[in-house]
Amino acid sequence: MTNDDTLRHPWSRYVALGDSFTEGIGDPEPNVPGGNRGWADRVAEVLSRGTPDFAYANLAVRGKLIQQIIDDQIEPALELHPDLITISAGGNDVIRPGSDPDLVSAKFGQAIERLSVDHATIVIFTATDVGFSPVFRGIRGKVAIYNENIRTIAARHDCVVADQWSFTEIQDSRFWAPDRLHLNALGHHEVARLVLRSLNVPNSLEPMKPEPLPTSTWRQARAGDLQWAREYLVPWVLRRVRHQSSGDHVLPKRPEAVPYDPMI
Repeated sequence: MTNDDTLRHPWSRYVALGDSFTEGIGDPEPNVPGGNRGWADRVAEVLSRGTPDFAYANLAVRGKLIQQIIDDQIEPALELHPDLITISAGGNDVIRPGSDPDLVSAKFGQAIERLSVDHATIVIFTATDVGFSPVFRGIRGKVAIYNENIRTIAARHDCVVADQWSFTEIQDSRFWAPDRLHLNALGHHEVARLVLRSLNVPNSLEPMKPEPLPTSTWRQARAGDLQWAREYLVPWVLRRVRHQSSGDHVLPKRPEAVPYDPMI
């Protein structure tokens, strides 16, 4: 632990809202609640150091659409009386064929207006620039529109923006889980660093220095593409057709704001 870790910050009660991104999918850790760690847990770990009364809750559930997050997470979050909120929502809506980024962001704006009632610090996220992904490159324009709306909402409500669009480091396959939809441990670590920078919180988290991997693009790795399609893409498409979600029957991993302990 360095001196940076013991510097105090103004927050004592942190609540995270969202979908699989915030739940921590792709960063498996069987010894923590829900079996996944993720960037929000990593941020809470840093914020809890030197702050004895710090408490953390994570209400995020994989696969949730923005209306479900509004319906299921906002009021429970407000009941916990947070002074710091992170919310990432709308990504699952925007990637759906035929979705309207303006309508999705209008709902997001309603969510932020409600969360702002107690004047907590609110961190919101722009989406990653998907131009690097052969799978999602075709919706890059729609994602960009959504991001511009997110920035407008942030300015209106004085939110902190964790800007993933300009976070070019994350546009690298080494930071993504095998399903290519979720970040792996390296990616979640980098997002935690991004959030802490956005909050201007000094910390000792080191930049990721992964071991070099063989240079190979996803298009070149044809055998890997076929395996990925069988294991991840086809099941995802079938869930969309059946109107199912990977988060059906999944409960929040940290529903109460309690003193942070990675094991509870």
